[in-house]
Amino acid sequence: MTKVVVALGGNALGNNLTEQMKAVKQTATSIVDLVEEGYEVVLVHGNGPQAGMIKLAMDELTEKDPEKYPSVSLSVCVAMSQTYIGYDLQNALREEMLHRKIQKPVVTVATQVVVDENDPAFNHPTKPIGRFMTKDEAMDLKLQKKIEVVEDAGRGYRQVVASPKPKEIVELETITNLIQANELVITCGGGGIPVIKQANDHLKGTPAVIDKDYCSALLAEVIDADYLVILTAVEKVALNFGKPDQKELADVSIAEMKDYIKEGHFAPGSMLPKVEAAVSFAEKSGHDALITSLEKAKEGLAGKTGTVIKGK
Repeated sequence: MTKVVVALGGNALGNNLTEQMKAVKQTATSIVDLVEEGYEVVLVHGNGPQAGMIKLAMDELTEKDPEKYPSVSLSVCVAMSQTYIGYDLQNALREEMLHRKIQKPVVTVATQVVVDENDPAFNHPTKPIGRFMTKDEAMDLKLQKKIEVVEDAGRGYRQVVASPKPKEIVELETITNLIQANELVITCGGGGIPVIKQANDHLKGTPAVIDKDYCSALLAEVIDADYLVILTAVEKVALNFGKPDQKELADVSIAEMKDYIKEGHFAPGSMLPKVEAAVSFAEKSGHDALITSLEKAKEGLAGKTGTVIKGK
């Protein structure tokens, strides 16, 4: 059976619980299409909007009554987002599979991911989280909350936090056992709960959000996946995106994509981590990586569309 790690963007899940419950139904349809085609799917999802929403809500409670509601760290907010997104996803996937007479268990694994406490990312926040804001809203929030904000790919302003690179998936043995038991595993949600190894085998949460695309590439590598599929808002990666000379990419070599990265074609915090993650997996594994939209995932794996970074 062909093993596929699918990375689903957090923005595709909506900005609140109501939107998410609607979005996961469409997501489940596309993912179960792959299951029906015979792919062994391991699902990773983003959590940028959701983790930011949770953190903002927790901070507001702390401001009102710090004794009753002590401050909640960002790593705990990531853990919360893993479970509530996983809960909606696994229910929608289970329902869709049962409708198609597919008997396959679905499980969400609360997943910790080790990062390096000396990662330079802690000094340079780049990962957008939370809702989109106008410039005025963002500047006001920056002053009030003492946070960093950036303009996000022409869609508005968002808070940014540290995004260290993933080094090790703590629950890897559990994930592997569940895959071998023929379960559809939802794991490394939001890039994983970021933790730092300390003395006496302690794992300490750290205030960051790991990019889910980098973590998906690591996961795909260590479980020896046949494909990494990164789902985004567009059918194909493009050079000169949004310009008159925009050029969509189909099959691309690792060397070509590295050149495009150096030329600055891809926006940080948007398409760049997706492309870098795809290149990393293709280079280390020798297998192909696909970047396409959720709706085109099945066609992309069939070689009909999407941007494929060739592993060989």
